[in-house]
Parts: sequence; C-alpha cells; structure tokens
Amino acid sequence: MTTTVGDATEAAPAPAPAAPPALAARARDVGASPVREILALTARPEVISFAGGLPAPELFDAQGIRAAYARVLAEQPRTALQYSTTDGDPALRAAVAGRLTRRGLATGAGDLLVTGGSQQGLALLATVLLEPGDVVLVENPTYLAALQCFGFAGARVVPVPTDEDGVLPDALEELVRRERPKLLYLIPDFQNPTGRTLPERRRRAVAEVAGRHGLWIAEDDPYGELRFEGGHLPWISSYAAAADRTVLLGSFSKMMAPGMRLGWLRAPAGLLRACVIAKQAADLHTSTVDQAAAARYLADNDLDAHLDRVRTAYRSRRDALLAGLPAALPAGSTWNRPDGGMFVWVRLPEDRDATALLPTAVAHDVAYVPGAPFYAADPDRAALRMSFTTHTPEEIAEGLRRLAAAFGGAR
Repeated sequence: MTTTVGDATEAAPAPAPAAPPALAARARDVGASPVREILALTARPEVISFAGGLPAPELFDAQGIRAAYARVLAEQPRTALQYSTTDGDPALRAAVAGRLTRRGLATGAGDLLVTGGSQQGLALLATVLLEPGDVVLVENPTYLAALQCFGFAGARVVPVPTDEDGVLPDALEELVRRERPKLLYLIPDFQNPTGRTLPERRRRAVAEVAGRHGLWIAEDDPYGELRFEGGHLPWISSYAAAADRTVLLGSFSKMMAPGMRLGWLRAPAGLLRACVIAKQAADLHTSTVDQAAAARYLADNDLDAHLDRVRTAYRSRRDALLAGLPAALPAGSTWNRPDGGMFVWVRLPEDRDATALLPTAVAHDVAYVPGAPFYAADPDRAALRMSFTTHTPEEIAEGLRRLAAAFGGAR
C-alpha cells in the first residue's frame, strides 16, 4: 500500500516481525551447571582450582594414544573415517566386555552400547525410561549433570536419605513404597561430589529393594578404576536380585582421555535395544575413528599399568590435600577421606556459606565448588567439593595456603 502526497510516494511502514515461538519449558526450567560456570571463572592460569573434576593432563598417555590413531589411519582409513553402526566398534565392545568379565561381571560384546561418554548413556536412559512426572530417586547430594538430565526429562527428583556411607537401605525401601519411582540413580564408587563409597552390604540391600519393588537402577561408574586402597567391591549389577533391572554406565574419560568422549552402557537386552534406537535419533553413532583408536590402544598397550601410574599420582595428591586441610579450613570444619576417585567433601562450620565465600577465594587465586547445587532438596550451604587430581602436591599446598587466607586464617 502506498500513500501519495503531491509528487512524493511513501511506503507504509512494514508490520513488526512476530516473535519466534518460546523455548520448551524444560529448556527454560533447567539451569546451567554452576560447576561449568566456575571453571570458566577460574580459567586464569594463576588460579589454583580445586573445582573441576578433571583428570591430570600430564598423566595422559599421549604417545600411546597418538600411536593408536596413527596405526588406525594407516591400516584402515576407509573404515575408520566412515559412518559406522550405532552399537559401536565390535573390537572396542569386546575389550570392554573382557574387562568387566575379569572383574566378576560376565559380559558379552552384545550386552554393550558405546556412547559419547557415560553422560550420553544417562541421557539415553532418561529418554527411553522417563515420562514427565515420573519419579527418580537420587543420593543427596548427587552428580549435578544427572540432576540436569532428569530435569530435561521432566522427572520429579526425590532425594534418598544418606549418611557417610551413602544411601540408607531402610529409608530407600520406605521411599520406594511411597513414591513408586521408575529409576534409582547411584554412583556407588567414590561418588561425585562426596567421594564416598557404598559398602557391599548396602549394595546387596539396594539390589534386593529393586527386586522386590520393580524399579530400574542406573549404576554410574566413572571412577571405579581409580581405587587407591582396599579391593574392588561388586557392582550392584552383579547381584541376581537386580541383574535384570540394572544399567551399568562406564567411561574411558578417567582411564584414557576425556576429550575422546567415549563411554559405554551395559543393560538388559530390551532396554539396550531401546537405547540403541534413541542413540540413532541423537547422533547415529559415536565417532568411528575415536572408537577404533581406543580399541587399538587397548590391544597395543597395558591399560592397567597406565592406571597404576595414575592411581599412584592421585593417591599422593589426595594425601597432600588431606594433610593440608587442618591448617587451611576454619575451626570446626570436617571432611572425609575417600579410598579413591577424585573428590574430598568438606563441611565448613554452620555459620559459613561456601557459595558466599567463593568470590573471596577466587580473589585469592584459589577455587572450589560450593556443595549446594549438588542437592536435589535441602542444600547444605556449608558444604563444598574439592578435587585433588589436577595439581601436584606442591601446587595443592600453595592452593591451601591461599584458601586459608581467603577463609580468614588457619584453625
């Protein structure tokens, strides 16, 4: 439409464009990871960070991994660079199955799905198991990204009462009876964020609760190979009561390199097939060349010898952190002593708020992760998580000196 005034012709103003449709409610309601945001905040090289759950990069077997990629690309470039099956590289699945079997969990390659880290395995489980409103039980506190994953699925997350050894079986049974959950999510070994380990008798009790009441268990095990003390405990998946309803999630991130983004999911046949279909919709398959290189690495190298070196280094770093905490923390603070993994769980005195204190710590070029975001309910403001893996004992000692200054003096 035009308007004529004398000899001039003017175009009518175009209507304002309509706003695009809103984001899905789940995208609006699930917040970003505070841990990831803290990592960005503390990226300055002068910061000694106890925040990230990062493997020590100097301990990566870069030479062995480089050789594995080189051999794969030299010997099988046409297949290594091509599309692949969703289930995963047969040689890699066979290698994982062999490791699980040798540790007491009889597994075949056909029982496994290769995933983009164990995190994708958890997302696939949420996709195929959870309807909006379904109840998921979790430890309190628990892995933050699991809370995000269940939030995106629209699940109602209910915390199970815990103590220093993990979930309380009697409390779990009571919650199962009352809430009728579809899924229980656990990290039995060196839990993130607390570093605690679920004792064998409780693992058996959890399996029996699942068997009696008919719920799925997601058993997340990214840290189990990082044991410094004691013997390996049986997976919940190994108990007959839960064998047909437990999904074991594993990862090469802590054993080989997190940048390869390789994990696996072990599940009963029907659920495994559903996860394969969900993965087809998500990404078709995990990187072919990364899987082939991992399989080649496992065939050509002694992963257990490499892990021995990693565990030795991490044990000394844990010990350095524990030795320095009494002088670094305020009087009345408490902490645990994990038998492995990557984390120590600290609790400051009741009048201290770990979140409120973090900016002061960062100003002193040291960082940690406040514990509150890890809780599904009733967060403990005095709690915080400290990772000991990324820095040498000398750097840990310096970081603790800075933390003591930030907290206002040693105890």
